[in-house]
Amino acid sequence: MTDPGPEPPGSGPLFARVRGLVVDVEPLRLDLDFRRLWIGQSVNRIGSQITRVALPYQVYVLTDSTLALAALVFVQLVPILLFSLGGGAIADAFDRRRILIAVQVSLVASTVGLVLVSLQPDPVIPLLFALAFVAAGLSSVDQPARVAAITRLVPAARLRPALALMQLSGNAASIVGPAIAGVLLGTVGVVGAYATDVATFAVSVAMLLRMRPIPPTGTPQPPSLESIREGLRFVRSRRLILSTFAIDLNAMFFGSPLTLFPVLALDVFEVGPVGLGLLSAAPAAGALLATVFSGGITRMRRVGRGIVLAVVAWGAAILLFGLSAFAFPLALVFLAIAGGADVISAVLRNSVVQTAAPDELRGRVAAIHVLVVTGGPRLGDIEAALVASVVGAQLSVISGGLLCLVGVLVVMRRFPELDAHLAPDDVDVAPAGADSPPAAEIPPAA
Repeated sequence: MTDPGPEPPGSGPLFARVRGLVVDVEPLRLDLDFRRLWIGQSVNRIGSQITRVALPYQVYVLTDSTLALAALVFVQLVPILLFSLGGGAIADAFDRRRILIAVQVSLVASTVGLVLVSLQPDPVIPLLFALAFVAAGLSSVDQPARVAAITRLVPAARLRPALALMQLSGNAASIVGPAIAGVLLGTVGVVGAYATDVATFAVSVAMLLRMRPIPPTGTPQPPSLESIREGLRFVRSRRLILSTFAIDLNAMFFGSPLTLFPVLALDVFEVGPVGLGLLSAAPAAGALLATVFSGGITRMRRVGRGIVLAVVAWGAAILLFGLSAFAFPLALVFLAIAGGADVISAVLRNSVVQTAAPDELRGRVAAIHVLVVTGGPRLGDIEAALVASVVGAQLSVISGGLLCLVGVLVVMRRFPELDAHLAPDDVDVAPAGADSPPAAEIPPAA
């Protein structure tokens, strides 16, 4: 018998198993417009993370008040509550690409406003809050359109890998952005931080301009209260979708410590602006690692069980983070574990929501999802800041972690179908390296 010789590099069963553990990059390789969306968002998210760290830092330095941080979060929450559902109706009625372009250009203007206000000798706090309100309102329109666009840019077999790649983008930006923010705040200040955010929008807009249109399918329904109610009725009739919203709201309302990072960095750990950047980046570092090795997660069959376990891990890690005030490096480790658990939960929850909605309703369902995943952390930030104003930042974090774990039990009792949910066969992701169906046809660019 002829010896076939050694297997070439990059082949063989061992390589296939290792490759199956790593995030599937097939959507970036095969789906051109998804790649463009991903690149633009990846760069822009770095700038957004810089502003996300710089703005509460600036407010806390100017006011020395945790209640001011709670007020900032509340100002950012209000437009999310007001405009997210309408943003979903808009995403179902108009070309999603055009919506994204318009919103990105408008966000540039709001960030330029932060630069101009911060250049003043005594920045006016109400103006900073007003600009934060505008930016949050614009993002409430951007996010449903962006989420709803993904399923039009990749076929069903590559949806979960595409969602994982979007998480990878956000997690990488959440490491790089806060790290850059810490350096910028310590050197050129908040003006330089905001100006860097402005520069990142150029890449995002350029990539969107190169994408093909994403017009609505079927007969689009004009944005109206009735179209919003239609989306709400659909979600209310799907207990599985409701269960993913409930468990995420529980995790974020009780377990989100983000708004306390300036207080923890400056007053508890005493590590200054650079330490603030590390605190902000640590959850994303864990999330990035979890996403890189998400190959098995994107092919998980017991999706519901995976969501439950991920939220339990999140709550436990936040609890241990709160107990680790004596050791800053150990606290960063627990934050990284929390970030890894959160991204696993997010990928699995997103896949449930995306596959449960028809395209003509996907923008509105995505808007409700966005309302939950962005409003929940904002409510959690307010809760954490208010509790911290009474018992201190560290006890606020500890109590939040404990209540998150209790909340998981409540959600499982109320929605037993979540733990039992299995991914449907028709949207299972093919193993890495297997043949994938061609991408869905997209109308030619105008």
